[in-house]
Amino acid sequence: MRAMSKGVLGAAIAALVVLGAGTTAGAVGDAAGDVVGDALGGVAGEADLAHHGHVSLWDGRVGVWLVTENHGPSDVVDATVRLAFSTPMAGGQELPPGCLWSSSRVVSCRTGALPGGGAAGELALDLRAVGRPQELTVDVSTAWRAGGADRNPVNDRHRVLVLATGDPYVF
Repeated sequence: MRAMSKGVLGAAIAALVVLGAGTTAGAVGDAAGDVVGDALGGVAGEADLAHHGHVSLWDGRVGVWLVTENHGPSDVVDATVRLAFSTPMAGGQELPPGCLWSSSRVVSCRTGALPGGGAAGELALDLRAVGRPQELTVDVSTAWRAGGADRNPVNDRHRVLVLATGDPYVF
């Protein structure tokens, strides 16, 4: 039963990611937010998503800690954050609930509902890279959101250079 529910969850998250794949998350007047907002029974307002946290690299392991916030003013029903690594990750690694592998270099995770002026729960990943890279980059971005236009997309897109020191690189 557990494998079946993971498969259903994975299909649902993949559908959410694909829904937003043809749009630019965070663009002014973003079609994804406006269309989804209309489908939910009204014109979408403005929702300012922001991703903050840190990434560490040590001994071929990658640790990511992330919080997604909605500075509002409108609520967001759901969103997907995308983490793209410059180095492939080792296969067969389990991810937290609400996350799935989009490829060996990309993890996509649901944030859940984000009330205006509120934060989602913390996301923590402990991954193994292929080999033992001395550095890597992580691109953090909003892949999709069900809610208003984001007129400040700068704070939901980050590129982080991480050296294999074990130190947390903050974004």
